[in-house]
Amino acid sequence: MKDIDPIRSLTAAVADLAEAASELERPADASHGDYATTIALRLAGQRRRPPREVAGELAERLVELDGIAGVDVAGPGFLNLTVDDAWLGRGLASVLAGGRRFGSGTAGPREQIQVECVSANPTGPITVAAARNGAYGDAVARLLEFAGHGVQREYYYNDAGTQMERFRESVEAIRRGEDPPEDGYQGDYVAELARGEGDPVPRMLEQIEASLERFRIHFDTFERQSVVEAEIPDALAAIDTYEAEGAVWARTSAHGDDRDRVVIRSDGTPTYFAADAAYMRRKFAKGFDRLMYVLGADHHGYVARLRALAEMLGHPREAVEVLIYQLVHLTRGGEAAKMSKRSGEVVFLDDFVDEIGTDAARWYLLSRGHDQTIEIDVDLAAERSQKNPVYYVQYAHARIAGIMRNAEGIEPDSQPTIPLATEERELVKRLLELPEVVREATARRAPHAISAYAIRVADDFHRFYHHHRVLGSDAEAFRLALCAATQAVVAVCLELIGVDAPERM
Repeated sequence: MKDIDPIRSLTAAVADLAEAASELERPADASHGDYATTIALRLAGQRRRPPREVAGELAERLVELDGIAGVDVAGPGFLNLTVDDAWLGRGLASVLAGGRRFGSGTAGPREQIQVECVSANPTGPITVAAARNGAYGDAVARLLEFAGHGVQREYYYNDAGTQMERFRESVEAIRRGEDPPEDGYQGDYVAELARGEGDPVPRMLEQIEASLERFRIHFDTFERQSVVEAEIPDALAAIDTYEAEGAVWARTSAHGDDRDRVVIRSDGTPTYFAADAAYMRRKFAKGFDRLMYVLGADHHGYVARLRALAEMLGHPREAVEVLIYQLVHLTRGGEAAKMSKRSGEVVFLDDFVDEIGTDAARWYLLSRGHDQTIEIDVDLAAERSQKNPVYYVQYAHARIAGIMRNAEGIEPDSQPTIPLATEERELVKRLLELPEVVREATARRAPHAISAYAIRVADDFHRFYHHHRVLGSDAEAFRLALCAATQAVVAVCLELIGVDAPERM
């Protein structure tokens, strides 16, 4: 599709004319032009000439480019470009043509990627901490899919071992009318499971899956630790190991780890790292090009060892990504928030969603970079007002939906017939940023950049709408096109972070 990313096309045109790599940025002050570049400053050093002299020559040539209304030389040699209304109209047409796929398809080369975004043991309902894991991993997966990659979401859980046996023993104790063991599991949910029959683990897993589906996280596959552990002997045979001090070690230090890792203890039992080896080997055997692990803050040490393991299994170490997310703190009135008596010190996802809704829960859990701790004011998150950012962005989408319903029968037209007002120009330029915002958010695995951008789009739209009437105005057709394009961009942003784009509020 021609000019599907108008800013990138303009950047390429500037680079071709200057015969040098170029970047365009939006000046903070619109009076300084629509886009600015420092290309003259960089060329001046190569050509050993004064920067303003180089900038002046480039300005004379750049003004001849299609869509450029003017070029000014500023400061030591900055070039400020002003685009004409027709260029903005063509850009708006690109947004409308792309619709809810505008900004997509940027992957190159395309990969098959597995994202393991939850690995909580099924010993209790899913917590808000694990929900951040899931929300972040799912949003990264959405970005990767939007870019054009093939993505599989996987949930890895422990269905055997000490913790699981302690969980089962806790349920059985209540069935016998006894208290759970001192180191067992407590809470109303244990008593609820005890009222049923049979193994409580499958029912607990069903509840977790239902909670995550409600939270708009759908898993393509569930992998069990018991199945993975059965493949440990084959996995260890495929990597470099040696015996020392009565144990078996993997020679991970030869592949970038800070030390070698025990895989079989002196008592003959395998370590968690041995299971990691079997699990990774199993993943790569399914044909994935890239493996993503989304892990909690206490897993920083896993990065080097997992990448070493990939290399030992014959794959590039860069084919493994470990994304570490930080903690979540819920507050109410400046103090730690309590959602439910039944959960004790932890907060269950279902209680959190019951209180603030799925949209707000996902928005707030994705509102900061994964490497930052999040503090969520539960009262603000539950508020349906423009002080709440998720409501503010959703309201922009719903307001436009109302305008479009009232405009039935009127054909939008992206080409302006009268000079564009400042608010119209600023909104179009904001919409055209989406492809680069998505591209960067995908590369950085940073879905919080999408929500931050969505707020800026909503800001610009509300400002435009406050100053200009749409229906019945002299620029009705163009403003309808601007509204439709804004609605599409907001919908893309909300979909990428798993938040609903409502037609009415």
